[in-house]
Amino acid sequence: MEYPQKTGISEVLSSAFSFWTRTLLYQVVLSLLYFSVLIMVFFYAGNYYGILPKILDIARENAGNPMAAQKASLAIAEDPNYFYFFLVIIFARAFLYPLEMGLFKIYRKIDLKEPYGIRDLFAGYAGVNFFIYTSYYLFWYIVFMYTTPTIILAAVWVLITLFVGPLMFFMNQRVFGGISITFRALKNYFVPIVACMLVAALFKYAVMFTLIGAVFVWPFTTAMIYALYRVIFNENRL
Repeated sequence: MEYPQKTGISEVLSSAFSFWTRTLLYQVVLSLLYFSVLIMVFFYAGNYYGILPKILDIARENAGNPMAAQKASLAIAEDPNYFYFFLVIIFARAFLYPLEMGLFKIYRKIDLKEPYGIRDLFAGYAGVNFFIYTSYYLFWYIVFMYTTPTIILAAVWVLITLFVGPLMFFMNQRVFGGISITFRALKNYFVPIVACMLVAALFKYAVMFTLIGAVFVWPFTTAMIYALYRVIFNENRL
């Protein structure tokens, strides 16, 4: 696989913000869908498994004392029903993951100067795509969950899977093939990739401090990933 000789950070950042601003409507739609479904699932599963009343009790009894609230929250994880509640939330997030593929499709259509619409946002749910991407997300999250305590390994896992989604979507790569290609890209462009993703994370989480801001920037990292993807990879040479 051949890579471009130079990947300018400023070029990638400019492209990412351009994709984001041109698709704000779809960013908002995705965010509203994502948060609405997760909140509904959270309240339903929380009530069904008896976890939500415990969370509310802890919040009420430890108002103004975050350390005590955090300590009390750890006890909830010992509840046998917490495992099932946790699984439901993870499956809900896996169900929503294909929406990101829809944004990638919209970005590609912008590149090709083709018309795009709301229907494109659901491209990740067409046919077997839904099962492919939900399965991938579950696999990704299981590994991420077990590497999180180490912090460094979790960061490595995020980096070596950064382009797996678009590689699967645009080039029909399998998961491990996508990881291998991403790893090779990281060896060639580690500094630009890390720098751009740090900017994306800082921008996203700084704006997300407000609820309204979260609706606009929650999927922002997809724009940055696509901006990097389009300048690093030559699809005809993979």
